[in-house]
Amino acid sequence: MQQPVIGILGGGQLGRMLIQKGLDFGLNFRVMDPDPEAPCSVFSGFTTGSITDYESVLNFGKNCDVVTIEIENVNVQALADLQSQGKKIYPQPEVIALIQDKCTQKTFYRNHNIPTAEFVLTANRDEVLQHRSFLPAVHKLGREGYDGRGVQVLRSESDLPKAFDSPGVLEKLIPFEKEISVIAARSPSGEVRTYPAVEMVFHPEKNLVEYLFSPAGISDEIKSKADHLARTVIEKLNLTGLLAVEMFVGPEGEVLVNEIAPRPHNSGHHTVESHVTSQYEQHLRAILNWPLGDTSAIRPSAMINLLGEAGFTGAARYEGLEQVLKLEGVHVHLYGKQYTRPFRKMGHVTIVDDDVVRLKEKADFVKKTLKVKT
Repeated sequence: MQQPVIGILGGGQLGRMLIQKGLDFGLNFRVMDPDPEAPCSVFSGFTTGSITDYESVLNFGKNCDVVTIEIENVNVQALADLQSQGKKIYPQPEVIALIQDKCTQKTFYRNHNIPTAEFVLTANRDEVLQHRSFLPAVHKLGREGYDGRGVQVLRSESDLPKAFDSPGVLEKLIPFEKEISVIAARSPSGEVRTYPAVEMVFHPEKNLVEYLFSPAGISDEIKSKADHLARTVIEKLNLTGLLAVEMFVGPEGEVLVNEIAPRPHNSGHHTVESHVTSQYEQHLRAILNWPLGDTSAIRPSAMINLLGEAGFTGAARYEGLEQVLKLEGVHVHLYGKQYTRPFRKMGHVTIVDDDVVRLKEKADFVKKTLKVKT
């Protein structure tokens, strides 16, 4: 039987790793991205084009059996029209549209009694100024915020000029103790599987994940709450595919949903080496309506994002790579991006070790040693 053609909107590193796994199944892929040198450009079937342009997305999808995404900023009207023509679009266009806007996303949580930080919706900066008493808070752009962009912390009235003059969400600043993530998968037949919660440590300035540790250092009770929340969100959305559910753990053990992403996610990179089924294989299983895979962890793991060093822009050079490769249990993933700039995601490193103390020592060594410069 001929394998289906899977179209991916977005040709970044997530699409690249999805294709790498799909090759094991003999799957056929087409990819579209506006950057002719995107990480997926090395694969046949790559097309340069706008994933936000209606006609480009419509024409791209006509030659695919299933269309999926590796980034949310896509033209959902074109996807909806493709769906009406009989194409399988996963995640579904209506789900992507809801998640694209943090205002509708947060409203969805409220309407479905999903615990989340208290918030108000704001149309512009003037409306933010009317909510001085709501501070300290986090102001998030409703649309097009990504990888830490479009987020401002407003601790006091002196920070109010930083508020966005566009529709957004003003969210109470939560005194959380940990940030965790649970990745859930759901197939069209309704089968749901979740991965064990992971703990994330963010860059203090850029709001990007620097470290990830699996399993998360949380109680069994909190693990159970987080798993239940992830299952609830994916089922309420009726989503097909993969959903990363990022959450805050509060000082009293409360678990609140922060944000969600309907695709393979940074918080699931480690699953390639540390789990029975990787997030990339699971996403393919879900969108093809195959049985979902075992999500059990094989070994404790850590993941470190390789970000472009501050002060370096130009052709990428990886300093300390050989020293890192000498370590047992270290797996380096470079995304094939030729040029670096400050805080650009250039790759990641997964570390597996049965000893958690040794695992964290290795993670610290990798973080201090492997640098992306020019």
